[in-house]
Amino acid sequence: GKRVYPYGYRGFESLPLRIQYLKKREKLILILTVTNQLIMKKFLSYFILAGLLAIASMTAHAQDQMDTSEMVASEDTLSMTSPDSVMEEIVEGVAVIEEEVVEEEASFHQVIKQQFIDGGPEFMGIVLICLILGLAISIERIIHLNLATTNVSKLLGKVDEALNTGGVEAAKEVCRNTNGPVASIFVQGLMRMSEGVEMVEKSIIAYGSVEMGKLEKGMVWISLFISLAPMLGFMGTVIGMIDAFDAIAAAGDVSPSLVAGGIKVALLTTVGGLIVAVILQLFYNYLVSKVDSLVNSMEDASITLVDMLVRHNEGK
Repeated sequence: GKRVYPYGYRGFESLPLRIQYLKKREKLILILTVTNQLIMKKFLSYFILAGLLAIASMTAHAQDQMDTSEMVASEDTLSMTSPDSVMEEIVEGVAVIEEEVVEEEASFHQVIKQQFIDGGPEFMGIVLICLILGLAISIERIIHLNLATTNVSKLLGKVDEALNTGGVEAAKEVCRNTNGPVASIFVQGLMRMSEGVEMVEKSIIAYGSVEMGKLEKGMVWISLFISLAPMLGFMGTVIGMIDAFDAIAAAGDVSPSLVAGGIKVALLTTVGGLIVAVILQLFYNYLVSKVDSLVNSMEDASITLVDMLVRHNEGK
């Protein structure tokens, strides 16, 4: 009547001991399973790494063989090619590059020339003349105004020193030896010193208007060309459109190429006139600002000169 237990349960007749044994067995099985998985993953990673290294070495070896074969082939080609033929090829390549550069430069100038001719020599020529004359007057005015610019503070210092040391005549001599409208105004004012300070002020105001007119000389012509160039361009456009419609009427059919060509030629004159106006407008604005600056310096210097003369009279 003795009960027989299986081998796995031998010695664990009580229920708590059986449960404890089963739990330990499950833990052991789980640990073994996880360990096997980790071992397999490491093995696979090592295997993949070894395969990649093998492929890389094979690729490098193949690339070295290809480079070696190319070098051998190039050496054979160079050995078979004579130095004279190599030099001829180099010279031909340089000549081709120079010809392409020359063609590009020539094409740029050729395009400008062709656009000028397409716009019509009648109106485009007049617009070009406006540009040339406007630029000539602008450059002359810029040079004149820059030469007319005077260091006013330095001139006033010299005049004040001359008044204190040599009187009015010495101050006149200093102003005569100085270029610019400010010095000219000072000379006119000092010449009326014997008639009183009020006459000096009137003389400065009157001669200041004269000097301002000299500074603004030629500005009206630049303004004229700025207005005239776009007007001539618009006139050329209108006349070109009339010619285009006359060509359409003569052909008896509205051809897109005929209309587009006529309109293009007509609009070229407008573009030329606007470009001329923009260029001259920039020069005109610069000259106006320069004249304003000189006029302001003239007014300030004139006020300072009158104050100097008043002090000089009081010092007597």
